[in-house]
Amino acid sequence: MDTDTGIAVCASAIALGSLAISFAQTKVVREHNRQSVRPLLQIRRVKEFKDNIARLEVINAGLGPAIVIETVVTFDGEVIGQWDLETYRTVIRSFPMQPKVSTLVGGGAVLVGQKVFLIHIDDFDGDEHGWFWDLIAQRMLIDIRYESLYGGENYRVRSLPL
Repeated sequence: MDTDTGIAVCASAIALGSLAISFAQTKVVREHNRQSVRPLLQIRRVKEFKDNIARLEVINAGLGPAIVIETVVTFDGEVIGQWDLETYRTVIRSFPMQPKVSTLVGGGAVLVGQKVFLIHIDDFDGDEHGWFWDLIAQRMLIDIRYESLYGGENYRVRSLPL
């Protein structure tokens, strides 16, 4: 093998190695960009005696908006639908008062840092509204499937009984 052929083989090997590194770096950058807008929904039950508030809330503690794909509500062990007004009315039908509500259905977005109060009572009294705490702590469970703006991740958050 002469010198020109050796140089050409080395140059080709270096070029192929650079191409492989570029592909690997592009893949890492894409994954980093996806993670930089990853939402992280959390469901919390809150009881504040100082402010007399009790609520079930969803918070986006992630870095990007959460696009809701589906919500599923289970009440007393039976799946009754998505978290919309019809389901809310079914859940509260037998209770002495109607708590305040915000719906959360497929296609909706929860922005970064946003809190959505799914169901709450502002003048909460532990003795008078014990049924409400039992509702959000034990009887009503919510499952939320969501994704980032990129789509296709199928993230999920579930409320579990206390």
